[in-house]
Amino acid sequence: MALKIVYKICCGIDVHKTFVVACIASTNKQGITTYKSHLFSTYTKGLKELLQWLLDNNCKDVCMESTGKYWIPVYNVLEKDCSIVLAHPKYVKAIRGKKTDKKDAKWIADLFKHDLVAGSFMPPADIRQLRDLMRYRYKLTCFMSSEKNRLQNCLTVSNIQLGNVVSDTFGKSSKRIIDKILENPLDTSFDIQPLIHGSMKNKISELELAVDGYITPEQAGKLKVIKRHLEDLDARKAELEKLILALASPYQQELDLILTAPSFKNPFSAITVISEIGVNMEAFPSAKHLCSWAGLAPTNNESAGKKKSVRVSKAGCYIKPLLVQCANSVVKSEKHPEIRNRYLRIKKRRGHKKAIIAIARMLLTALYNMLKKKETYNAELYKKSDAFPAKREITVEQAILLAQLQGYKIKPAI
Repeated sequence: MALKIVYKICCGIDVHKTFVVACIASTNKQGITTYKSHLFSTYTKGLKELLQWLLDNNCKDVCMESTGKYWIPVYNVLEKDCSIVLAHPKYVKAIRGKKTDKKDAKWIADLFKHDLVAGSFMPPADIRQLRDLMRYRYKLTCFMSSEKNRLQNCLTVSNIQLGNVVSDTFGKSSKRIIDKILENPLDTSFDIQPLIHGSMKNKISELELAVDGYITPEQAGKLKVIKRHLEDLDARKAELEKLILALASPYQQELDLILTAPSFKNPFSAITVISEIGVNMEAFPSAKHLCSWAGLAPTNNESAGKKKSVRVSKAGCYIKPLLVQCANSVVKSEKHPEIRNRYLRIKKRRGHKKAIIAIARMLLTALYNMLKKKETYNAELYKKSDAFPAKREITVEQAILLAQLQGYKIKPAI
């Protein structure tokens, strides 16, 4: 049986850094397909010529692979006038030994005309801009963490043991002490009391021992560079956050809904969720589809009746860590027993890591329904779903099987 042709006129685009190769596949009423290929520059002029070429050939359905960041300018130019399916390269990769740029574009067009390409989720343009800024904020946060670790390493090799006494090495009191040390690295016998908060006065003797180290001029210079870089990163991050808050202001209603979910207290956590999945949940047929897209569902890998690895995929590299972080926080709290109890049940059988992924999926499912129904978080729904039915009946065979699964050996009654 021949494959059904879904798109009579469609285009496959093979994207590169300096040029794109487009191939239009036109199928007539007799089912015969003809192909028309053309190479275009990736300058804006060339991409506009590509758009005009598609419109002249009455082609509105386009499929292209997501190659690095090179696909974004192409997508931006074609987005308004064409229906674009963006595909992961692994789903449209041509057969080895038969790969050229023209054949790649033709192969994408052939797959797409039969509707065999799974399109990637593409939120609206403003959400994409918000996503880009939030991911940059995440990188800045990572840079700041790296610089803090370097500063702590400098203190450690100089035998400045502030971290053993104070709870936060980067608190106000600690910063004042470090600044005082950097004024004259060779003199550590200064008065500490004016530099610290009143609550730390009972730790003065310990602090005096902690700051009694030896800082070389090289380490002191390195500390000054790290400190200035850290302050600059903090200032740049603050500027970026102002821009993010202004861009996220139209979604205040959705942000307020997300902030009612367990462990979502920081507005930027809520903005991260919206920047990754958007606010229109109609893009995902169900919560299960969203969890699979976010890499929180086990994979299907079965052959010859044997199930192989079912570990979660590497997808959702930005939203999954956030959900796992929130899950680790909420399972320690007694305020949400519906989540903590489920975590403890799963942990007993499957271990901590699988239980945390299950709780992260539970949170994402809740967020999906909250955004779709425009409702706040409702813990009672989970409590009802976890409640055992009033009347439960099983057969003798089912009871024996249940006991065997629990490790009991069944022996006949005497």
